[in-house]
Amino acid sequence: MRILMVLLSILALGACAHAAPAHDEAFAIESLGDGIYVHHGVHLDIDTGYQGDICNASFIVSSLGVAVIDTGGSLKIGNQLREAIRKVTPLPVLYVINTHVHPDHIYGNAAFLADKPQFIGHDKLAVAMELRHEAYTKLNAKLLGEDAKGSELVKPTMTVKTTLELDLGDRKLMLTAHPNAHTNTDVSVIESKASTLFAGDLLFIERTPVLEGDIKGLIAEIEKLKSSPAKQVVPGHGPATKNWLQALNNAQRYLTLLLTDIRASIKKGESMESTMNTAAASEKGKWILFDIANRRNVNTIYPALEWE
Repeated sequence: MRILMVLLSILALGACAHAAPAHDEAFAIESLGDGIYVHHGVHLDIDTGYQGDICNASFIVSSLGVAVIDTGGSLKIGNQLREAIRKVTPLPVLYVINTHVHPDHIYGNAAFLADKPQFIGHDKLAVAMELRHEAYTKLNAKLLGEDAKGSELVKPTMTVKTTLELDLGDRKLMLTAHPNAHTNTDVSVIESKASTLFAGDLLFIERTPVLEGDIKGLIAEIEKLKSSPAKQVVPGHGPATKNWLQALNNAQRYLTLLLTDIRASIKKGESMESTMNTAAASEKGKWILFDIANRRNVNTIYPALEWE
């Protein structure tokens, strides 16, 4: 049940005035230069029609081939991503990297099976996938309907325990496995040629950060990301940016205030329900879908902090 509640907090990231295109528009790809491409997931709430396309899905075209970073939430989205790659290059897909276990990032993997790439994820990803498999399958069937068909779970064939360097010829990718933060399966990727950091859901931009992992760990990992040599950052959700240090500061500010306020509520004996209405309230106007995501964050964090 907790997994499903956390998943709802991640999927319920509703529309905004300057959000990505609606589902009936083309599968848009943005070029960030130097062979870096991003498809920005659509900002839809579950109640307004989640179709498996809410996370950022990226690919890197090198002299040797392609590395894909996150594949979307269904076979359909994965196929659209693969078709977009083929419009850019005929080079083989060498690697498919999942930044963490959440289903909006992994269920497009099946679209790349025929390419026979290495599927790469955190050392704990395979176990996390297996633990969530039944719940995710039921949820996908409920939310995606026909689009859930064929969206099989593809586990990693190569894992990252600490760091892993991939040589793509004209550039290298450095993958880092993070301790428990957004989840316990977080991986970030730094690309050397364009100095691009793919942060996964360690970073949300414009939209309220959510987590199922450890808030203290997430704050700490955000702090570590600030020392990255990156010139631009692709978050797990939201626009790519060159002003990435400010984006990290924004997320860290919210999470730190949330942590402080929940601790204070627990100390005063306030209930979790009342804390949902007060924790980090001053951040409300700064994030999309603050009310729903913030309440679910409290639901995740409050019980854990009671045992500090």
